[in-house]
Amino acid sequence: MRDRMQPELVIEAGRTEKHYWQDLWRYRELFYFLAWRDILVRYKQTAIGVAWALLQPFLTMVVLTVVFGKLAKLPSEGVPYPILVFSAMLPWQFFANSLSACSSSLITNANLISKVYFPRLIVPASAVVVSFVDFLVAGIILLGLMAWYNFVPTWRIVFLPLFIAIAAAASMGAGLWLAALNVEYRDFRYLVPFIVQFGLYISPVGFSSNIVPEQWRLLYSFNPIVGVIDGFRWAILGGESQLYLPGFALSSGLLLLLLGSSIWYFRKVEKTFADRI
Repeated sequence: MRDRMQPELVIEAGRTEKHYWQDLWRYRELFYFLAWRDILVRYKQTAIGVAWALLQPFLTMVVLTVVFGKLAKLPSEGVPYPILVFSAMLPWQFFANSLSACSSSLITNANLISKVYFPRLIVPASAVVVSFVDFLVAGIILLGLMAWYNFVPTWRIVFLPLFIAIAAAASMGAGLWLAALNVEYRDFRYLVPFIVQFGLYISPVGFSSNIVPEQWRLLYSFNPIVGVIDGFRWAILGGESQLYLPGFALSSGLLLLLLGSSIWYFRKVEKTFADRI
């Protein structure tokens, strides 16, 4: 009699597959919690707090301005060279910080992942949100530079949110690949700093991509972040800044491919994270 009074537990096979995207919405509070926790840790448990998010890109901008603007005397598209550099530093720092945070996010949250079910996609996505906060803080420097040089952006600035969304897609696409691979192959944590450092050199952060010879311009756009940086400069600088449409279309297509393939691979190996981590 007692056995018949026990509640019946039914385990439905494949529920996580059928309801995965619904679960992303159901677990939205966990997403908010993880993002807010990392923001608090980043800005409270540091020696100089918010100043670090300002100091790092500012010093990088100074070095690149001296090397490329003063010593190499590269063209600045009719704007002050520090503004040219920092308009590219913003998306690059967003991408680099997101890549680093996403790649280690699953390992950092190993205890949570191994004990509780939730869509694992929430973890790297929350890391991108933290990097976006850094992006907003660093934007204060750009506003300060514009005020210092009396630089007023043109109507193109209304397109800036579009390029921010593209930058977020680039960060998420590359970050998901590295996050998933880092669970299976821990050597990838040593590869990420190299990717970030090497990427800074091959991306048009310290110079304008317009100096790239025309016959190499499309090939150069196979670096997906080139289209993001060019888009930011086109929106912020206006004036002589021109958007190389074939290259931008190529970079955008590659970013969509990167994002789609990263979600596919992440979902494919997600079920093994709890065992491997």
